[in-house]
Amino acid sequence: TDVVVLVVAADDGVMPQTKEAIQHAQAAGAHILVAANKIDKKDANLDKVMHDLSQIEGMLPTQYGGEIDVLPCSAITGEGVDGVLENILAYAEVLELRANPTKRARGTVLEAKKTVGRGIVVTCLVEDGTLRKGDSVLAGIHGGKIRSMTNDLGKAIKAATPGTPIE
Repeated sequence: TDVVVLVVAADDGVMPQTKEAIQHAQAAGAHILVAANKIDKKDANLDKVMHDLSQIEGMLPTQYGGEIDVLPCSAITGEGVDGVLENILAYAEVLELRANPTKRARGTVLEAKKTVGRGIVVTCLVEDGTLRKGDSVLAGIHGGKIRSMTNDLGKAIKAATPGTPIE
């Protein structure tokens, strides 16, 4: 069983693409944790986010008596981020989620783009195993070789272990 952290902008509410992401997570049988981001903005409306979620089957927030944790946070100010991280760790412990760094790497591509001078650049998150410079990769029907990797701080790295976001 996986845990999906769904980030919803508190100033926008639940958008059509959010509903689609919820459907995919529910179809996969994943536990869903909602991070209501942008609570620092003056037009943020956490009540609207929770109401919108409560209108979707299986998405009743705990604040309304349901089972879905909706955690307010701000990526800009850092408010509530520790609470989101603590909840993720709690889910990982209860569900006994473990990654094995000795396996071949498996991850999720978040974005891909073609850039001048660098070629195809992919932003991804390593979920299991270890990805190393020089490894061959397959994403859908497309393949390639890792020529270089940088971590989320822009530092060049030779290997990415589970939980590492890379480009």
